[in-house]
Amino acid sequence: MAQITLKGNPIHTVGDLPAVGSTAPDFILTARDLTDRTLAEFGDKKKVLNITPSLDTRVCAASAKRFDTEAAKLPDTVVINVSCDLPFAQARFCDNEQIETVITLSQLRNREFGKNYGVEITDGPMAGLLARAVVVLDRDNRIVYTELVPEIGQEPSYDAALEAIQSA
Repeated sequence: MAQITLKGNPIHTVGDLPAVGSTAPDFILTARDLTDRTLAEFGDKKKVLNITPSLDTRVCAASAKRFDTEAAKLPDTVVINVSCDLPFAQARFCDNEQIETVITLSQLRNREFGKNYGVEITDGPMAGLLARAVVVLDRDNRIVYTELVPEIGQEPSYDAALEAIQSA
């Protein structure tokens, strides 16, 4: 269990992020077209998992936009934004914000992602949502970088994540 804060107040996650060097847990998440997607479907590309509580917040929107801009510059890389938002809301967000390269996936039907990655919030007003985190995977789905953002209202360390993906 990890402790993070929401406006300075402590809240907790169900566990810890997977360890750097370990193989990323597979997942089944729902895409904008309501199909189920798995980690294996992204093949041998490098992956940035941008995990957010909800795209309907300023900080989550900022991280999706930043990774969308940066992802276009990275060869053989896919950015996957994971949240509990409904796929319809994710699609509307991407259309409104002109997000073109980030793939949005939802925990709509399968809630195991939050548990397996240790990011499901267990208490406080955001219980059941996902904590803000970034997990970078190499082509073999080995974890090369993780960040559990300590304050939900804070943006992740983009430079560190982008450096990790370029080095992977």
